[in-house]
Amino acid sequence: MTQKVRIIYEDKDLVVCHKMPCIPVQTARAGQQDMVSLLRNYFAGKGQDTQIFIVHRLDQPVEGVMVFARNKRAANALSSQFRERKTQKYYLALVEGQFEESSGILEDYLLRDAKSNTSRVVTPKTQGARYARLSYEVKRVSKAEELMNQNNNNKQKNQSVDLIQSGSGVSLVEIHLETGRHHQIRVQMAHAGHPLLGDKKYAPNCGQGYVPIGLCAVKIAFMHPITRKDMEFTVKPRGELFSCGNFGI
Repeated sequence: MTQKVRIIYEDKDLVVCHKMPCIPVQTARAGQQDMVSLLRNYFAGKGQDTQIFIVHRLDQPVEGVMVFARNKRAANALSSQFRERKTQKYYLALVEGQFEESSGILEDYLLRDAKSNTSRVVTPKTQGARYARLSYEVKRVSKAEELMNQNNNNKQKNQSVDLIQSGSGVSLVEIHLETGRHHQIRVQMAHAGHPLLGDKKYAPNCGQGYVPIGLCAVKIAFMHPITRKDMEFTVKPRGELFSCGNFGI
């Protein structure tokens, strides 16, 4: 349990935790653990109410900070905050290549394909298209040769560096997610020419070896659903890709 989810904060209304990469938020697959079942087991072990309500999501290969409600009243209040964009969500991403500008805004219209579980950028007039916006700031750039030199000193991380096929290096980017669309960061960054490392759905240069995707939800801020107190929680990435390269995390 402690290897797959780390509890950051809990009270009778909500629980905040660090979701590990590759753990789904919720799944119907028999025998596969997910965040909901892990948290229910955690509270059952303490002899407490095991109700868990999902109020936002992270993709299965993505790690980071998440908040869950523990009763319907809290769930309704938190869901409203996310729906009305009253929460603040920040991510760190490792993407291919170097940006021309040190910061910027990406605005697109996305269309989801439920059959393939993917999304793509479309024109604003496309039926079913949804507006997506994020802002980003480049925190650090590591050139391909720098990563390879470091990797030669640690053979266990060869698989991570092998995912960088473009030869243009890697940028560490902080992202403020202003809308919450399906695969939004992954799709918009790929469309902008900077796909996320390890993203086999949207990164055409991604290698064959598997490692968790280079994306972590590092900060979330919201108002407590009952006390109305401002709350903010942060985590540091623990995924394999973030430990490959001198990114200063």
